[in-house]
Amino acid sequence: MAINYTWDCKTVDVKTIDGNEDTVCTVHWRFIGEDNAKNVKDKEGNDVPARIEMYDQKNLDVSDLSDFIAFRDLTNEQVTNWVKDAIGEEKIEKMKTNISNQITELVTPSYETKTIGE
Repeated sequence: MAINYTWDCKTVDVKTIDGNEDTVCTVHWRFIGEDNAKNVKDKEGNDVPARIEMYDQKNLDVSDLSDFIAFRDLTNEQVTNWVKDAIGEEKIEKMKTNISNQITELVTPSYETKTIGE
C-alpha cells in the first residue's frame, strides 16, 4: 500500500495590508505521511500506522492582493494550495521521498541506539 500524504495548513500569521484585515502572510504547515500497511508500536505498545510529519513555515507573497480572500472564508484546502504553489512540485516530491525513507527507517531501523556507561 502506498503512503497517504496530507497537509495541515490551518495555522497562519495575519496582518492588515492595504486595508485588508487578517491578510495571511505566513503559513505554519505540516506535511504528513502515513503508511497503514506498515505498523510500529506507540508508547503504550499498541500497533499504529507508521507516520512521519514534516513541518515548517512559508512566508507568502502578499505584494498583489487582487484575489484577496477574507480570513473567515479561507479553508485548509485553499491555504494548502498557496503553500504547495510557493514550495513547488520539485521540492514536494523530494519531501515525499524523505518521508518515505524515514518511514522505512522507522519500521526497519538500520541502526540501534545504545547508552554508554549506564
